Amino acid sequence: MGFWIFMVCANLMLPILMIIFGAVFLHWPPREVNGFYGYRTAKSMKSQEAWNFAQMYFGKVWLRTGLLMLIPSVLAMLPCMGESDGKVGLWGLILCTVECVIMVLSILPIERALKRRFPER
Repeated sequence: MGFWIFMVCANLMLPILMIIFGAVFLHWPPREVNGFYGYRTAKSMKSQEAWNFAQMYFGKVWLRTGLLMLIPSVLAMLPCMGESDGKVGLWGLILCTVECVIMVLSILPIERALKRRFPER
């Protein structure tokens, strides 16, 4: 049971970090275009206006995505409660992989919004 609790906590880390970073970028986004900190893609770094929009939109997307992933992450671990450590670990790995895919896919709506708002000339 101890390993199951550990895996639930480990699988909650990504949604919680997405919520935290989403809130930070929503309320305290990086002010100037830079190559160190912020939502840095070719489209977001084309202008200061695009940069500001991308940081705010990134914050909204990650905050919502993190909140939407929070409860399902716990519920997804319930079927393996009381199982062997191997099964719990495998299930946790699968869930972590799904969470990572969702996190990476969250880039798509941001890039689409940048393309709509700042069409290339």
